[in-house]
Amino acid sequence: MSNFEAQILESEKQVRVAQDKITAITSVIESARTKADQGIEIDVENATLEDVHKHTDVMNANIAELIMGLDDVTAAFSKDFDEMRTKTGWESFVGIFSSGKSESLRQERLRSATIDDKLQDLISKSDVIVKLLQGQLELLNGQKAKVETNLSATLTDRETTVAELEAVRREVAAMDPGLIELENRISVEMDAAARTRLETELAGLNAKHNALIQDEQVKLARSQTLERYIEKGKTWVDSLTNQAATQLVLINKLQTDTRQRVVLYDALTSSLKTAQQQDVAHRINEIGVKTDQEAQAAMAAIGSATNAKMADMLEAHEGNMVFARKILEEKARADERFARRFAAIVEKHDKSSYGG
Repeated sequence: MSNFEAQILESEKQVRVAQDKITAITSVIESARTKADQGIEIDVENATLEDVHKHTDVMNANIAELIMGLDDVTAAFSKDFDEMRTKTGWESFVGIFSSGKSESLRQERLRSATIDDKLQDLISKSDVIVKLLQGQLELLNGQKAKVETNLSATLTDRETTVAELEAVRREVAAMDPGLIELENRISVEMDAAARTRLETELAGLNAKHNALIQDEQVKLARSQTLERYIEKGKTWVDSLTNQAATQLVLINKLQTDTRQRVVLYDALTSSLKTAQQQDVAHRINEIGVKTDQEAQAAMAAIGSATNAKMADMLEAHEGNMVFARKILEEKARADERFARRFAAIVEKHDKSSYGG
């Protein structure tokens, strides 16, 4: 992670250097037209556009690597998800003695599990890179607007210069027949005074012609200078546009990746917890079914025992009846014996035949 922090600092440093170079180049191109008005030419060719492009490429590659480096941050999520799916060493150890207690520990751990801190860390690091990219994008767009304004003014200047150049050329072309005619007249003039006047007139026309030629050269040179600045300005605008497009691509990729990761990881955590809750529900259901089965078996056992007792009772009735009849028979015999002895006693009493 410390490597990632160092990478962010290095990228920030590269962005600052790139921004300084871009601002410097824009300033050179922007001031070129102003200096051209004053007759001072700036060496735009050596404005090191190539150096800026090389540094920008290195900077973009480093930022792209930084974005890919976020995978190291997200790798920590995989570890958390694996821990949610599996038991810890302690839970496995407890499971040797009590699977129920082991599951209870795991369920408690899963209920309290959260990846919010890591998600916040991911968002935070993503925001740092996005801020870096947006700062660069704003600078690129700002510089592009400046160069486009300057380019537009330079194009207008060149259009005016070219029009003036064409006007000078037309004026020069219009003088040529007059000069040729004067030269012809001088060559055939025999009068010295008239020839001198013609030569004076020719000298005046030549001076005007030379001034126009000089003006044509100045305007041509200005047109060429402005044309060169225009080409440089177009190249720089194109470069700034491409750089801005690259920044936008990186920003969109980073924001999309981060947004999707936050949603997916949060959903995955919820799913893991739900799966655990469903597992608990299934276990409760299994325990309930088992209890019901045991209750059903117990009820059946109670019914069977009741029936058995009932049968025992009914079967015992026969024994009771036999015993009762036996008692009645013995009682009948005893009553008969008593009746005979009582009759003998009565007879002796009535006959008073005692001792005989």
